[in-house]
Amino acid sequence: MNPRRDLRNNKVALFDGVEEGGIRASSSYSHEIDEHENERAMEGLQDRVNLLKRLSGDIHEEVDSHNRMLDRMGNDMDSSRGILSGTMDKFKMAFETKSSRRMFTLVASFVVVFLVIYYLTR
Repeated sequence: MNPRRDLRNNKVALFDGVEEGGIRASSSYSHEIDEHENERAMEGLQDRVNLLKRLSGDIHEEVDSHNRMLDRMGNDMDSSRGILSGTMDKFKMAFETKSSRRMFTLVASFVVVFLVIYYLTR
């Protein structure tokens, strides 16, 4: 046998588990460390999932409130449209049944009122 090889084998056996800067961790110890890190990472992920769940719930509530507001606004617009169409029908009926002289008087009155309001606000 080679004395050099025996010396090397003895050295390896003597310093087995010792690395530069300290002792190398055994496989069971490193497994425990990995498991602990995994648990910590899982807790962090669980916190993030809970945060995302709360955020998605808040977004859902916000979307629902906006949908309700838009529905009310749509209903208000429909009722306004109904009122305006009724008013326009009344104007059409008034303009069709009146004589041309009354129509001229009505238009002239609107123009005079508009001019008076314009000069007062100026």
